[in-house]
Amino acid sequence: PKARVIRMDQDTTRNKGKHEEIIKDFSTHKYNVLVGTQMISKGLDFPLVTLVGIINADTSLNIPDFRAGETTFTLLHQASGRSGRKDKEGEVVIQTFNPDNYVIKYAQKGSYDDFYLEEMYYRHKLKYPPYYFIVSLKIIGKEYNECLKKSEEVKKFLNQNLPKEMIILGPSMAAVFRFKNTYRMQVLIKYKKEENLKKVLKLLENSFLDDKNNILEIDFNPLRI
Repeated sequence: PKARVIRMDQDTTRNKGKHEEIIKDFSTHKYNVLVGTQMISKGLDFPLVTLVGIINADTSLNIPDFRAGETTFTLLHQASGRSGRKDKEGEVVIQTFNPDNYVIKYAQKGSYDDFYLEEMYYRHKLKYPPYYFIVSLKIIGKEYNECLKKSEEVKKFLNQNLPKEMIILGPSMAAVFRFKNTYRMQVLIKYKKEENLKKVLKLLENSFLDDKNNILEIDFNPLRI
């Protein structure tokens, strides 16, 4: 009941200088509990912080992206590093629905090497970077049925014109399926050798030039899929 709590997130730091003000108030002990989003997980050094609590650690783990494990481990590792930075011993509490998940277990142990080895095992088995390159094709349209039909045409065109060694996945709903009254479908290409890939994608891109209702976005080695 006596805790002096301050919040740090996008809403509370919207005004200029507010970010620095919150950090100063917390570091000078005006407040002794800092509650915030991912923005407080790294880069902050408070010598008296001895407890870090990470709520809903599974949120980033459940993102449909092959980098979800890497992102989650990094976040947990960085957030944990805010506790016990000086002379006092630190403690970290992680709330999770998946305590046996390898990402959570290695973050708990602080074992980067073990996490790396297991993560690379899955990446290799599932043919993801760094073992394969990836191209993301997003078909964005105003009408759902037309967008779906167009994405199926894209998949068919790729199957007909790319080498069989290339893996073509989709079409499926993009992670952000609807945005600003448009629908978004996605096709993924996994490959080791480029061969005539860019030439084929250029032809595909040109086929969308006269389409007023659908556009094509091509992203090589996307940071998120």
